[in-house]
Amino acid sequence: MNKPIAIIAGEPNSISSEIIFKIWKSRKKYKHKPFFIIGSISLLKQQSKKLKYNIKIKKINQHFDVKFLKTNLLPVYDIKYQQKKPFEKISKKSNNYIFKSFDVALKLLKIKKIDGLINCPVSKETLFKNKSQGITEFISKKTKVKGNEVMLIFNKKLAVSPITTHIPLNKVSESLSKNRIINNINTINNFYKKKLNMLPKFFVLGLNPHNFSSLKNPEEKKIILPALKVLKKNKVKVTGPVSPDTSFIFNNKNIPHVIVGMYHDQVLTPFKTLFKFNAINITLGLPFFRVSPDHGVGENIMGRNIANPQSLIESIKFFNLLK
Repeated sequence: MNKPIAIIAGEPNSISSEIIFKIWKSRKKYKHKPFFIIGSISLLKQQSKKLKYNIKIKKINQHFDVKFLKTNLLPVYDIKYQQKKPFEKISKKSNNYIFKSFDVALKLLKIKKIDGLINCPVSKETLFKNKSQGITEFISKKTKVKGNEVMLIFNKKLAVSPITTHIPLNKVSESLSKNRIINNINTINNFYKKKLNMLPKFFVLGLNPHNFSSLKNPEEKKIILPALKVLKKNKVKVTGPVSPDTSFIFNNKNIPHVIVGMYHDQVLTPFKTLFKFNAINITLGLPFFRVSPDHGVGENIMGRNIANPQSLIESIKFFNLLK
């Protein structure tokens, strides 16, 4: 039997428990690998009662047998955490709990008990304080591959990837380099070839509006074009630099599989507008696959039972696509 997937419950004061309960209730409607939750059993029970889900839980540990997960009881690797109310205001109180959950998942990956990791949303601002980083950068540092991580926001019809991720906008230009663009696109290209059995087409965006700058040596000329020249020489199917303002308007003869932008919101904003909850966040460049729903903690709707679980469902289904 296939190894299972671990799902980290994430920020306790969020929509995470709600979408976990919803995907567990609907699990027979979609094909999936066995999975279990890493989180607080006592809190999940509190929240299940509050949200009026009749979810029964089975406690597991690192010595579980995968056959033990095929049950009508939600399997949970317990990480101790308590609070007075089912849902409270997000605070630093949960930071150690979240970090411990990741430590357990990484340990299970190291001893080859699980095939991959899904994490439910966290509040990056609270968890990482004033540091400009997200889970992508955090996991790459924990697994000692920092600098090789690649963020891919994925849908089977189209995916996007920002060359720079969680950094201030005024730091983007100085963070770009020819080698960084080449390495990121090669990583994505290899993923599509080896795991999805296809040769992807890339649109690579410029940095400046309409790819124009009054500078003598703008980023398009100095960094992006030389990177594309190397990639084309190595038989990677790249087009660019494409003007960012028209990059999501395709004709039927030239539709990309991946659009690569120079910074986070350049590609994530239009992508999320198009696909909403039908997309996932994949971290490439790690020794395993880390996936997460492509949305935030939903603090404004937590406890109201109106959260959409589709992105978590797509995260689970992703592991069925891998060759």
